[in-house]
Amino acid sequence: MISFDDFLAVDIRVGRVVRAEPFPEARKPALRLWIDFGGEIGVKRSSAQVTVHYAPETIVGRQVLAVVNFPPRQIGPVLSEVLVLGVPDEGGAVVLVGPDRDVPLGGRLH
Repeated sequence: MISFDDFLAVDIRVGRVVRAEPFPEARKPALRLWIDFGGEIGVKRSSAQVTVHYAPETIVGRQVLAVVNFPPRQIGPVLSEVLVLGVPDEGGAVVLVGPDRDVPLGGRLH
């Protein structure tokens, strides 16, 4: 088990996908994402294996939750700066996690 303080150390924020493109160099089908977390954090890049349910043209504009305080991770030619959160559907494909209505960018998960 983790402590409550451990949980509080994970900084999960809401951002809006402002750009998305295919990531053909990835080992598994993925998208390259640029996510705007507002003034304090700004735009961060990520890679996400979400191509079953999302295409670049349908994911732009969507608000998502992401961990913003993990160290950047190199994924092939992409430096992933945040970890976008999702849960698997019945077939194991990722469904993104986000608020059910628009909220201010950069808002922290409570």
